[in-house]
Amino acid sequence: MRLNPGMEMADTGKVDFRKERPDLYAPGRKEFSIVEVPPFDFLIVDGHGDPNTSPDYVHALEALYALSYAAKFANKAGGGRDYVVAPLEGLWHSEHRDAFPNRAKDQWSWTMMIRQPSWITDEIRDAARATSAKKNLPALPKVGLQHFEEGKSVQILHVGSYDDEGPTIARLHAEFLPAEGFVENGLHHEIYLSDPRKTDAARLRTVLRQPVRPKHPPIPLR
Repeated sequence: MRLNPGMEMADTGKVDFRKERPDLYAPGRKEFSIVEVPPFDFLIVDGHGDPNTSPDYVHALEALYALSYAAKFANKAGGGRDYVVAPLEGLWHSEHRDAFPNRAKDQWSWTMMIRQPSWITDEIRDAARATSAKKNLPALPKVGLQHFEEGKSVQILHVGSYDDEGPTIARLHAEFLPAEGFVENGLHHEIYLSDPRKTDAARLRTVLRQPVRPKHPPIPLR
């Protein structure tokens, strides 16, 4: 189970990304859907290793949540639009092809991230970083801001343990993408809609997303 220290699920606000774009955050769990993901800004931390045992993973999430909530409160204190802090997301990859189906988690590399509202300015982020620097957050210097443009993607809702995602991911790559004429165009992407500290593993809700592109690009018109 991937730990989410610092997650606060009871937060309420005027702007909630999940409610604004259910197509991105609430796909069906039976069939794959194709979505167009617009560009977003994220606070990110890169790392490597088993998310269940790696101190770096825990430190990364602590820093991400600290900065995200500090930015929210600094923005609200300045009269800005209030919002619900977005869910944790992760990009996953490995140099070893069999690392994921074999659950060789010590070989996994990850980018953990939390989406940031477009109206959060550099000044607000600087204030949030100054506030967070007062805490013991080893990963704080590693947190960066990155602009992502995933574009066309295929996704599905997985309900259950993280370790049970394998068959759905295999079906996506072995069946759905070839049938639809797509190939991968980015890293495996997960969006965590549940708090694993408060939710039974069998009830965890995770969006599984894969950016894609046509296998054979269209021939340009002359």
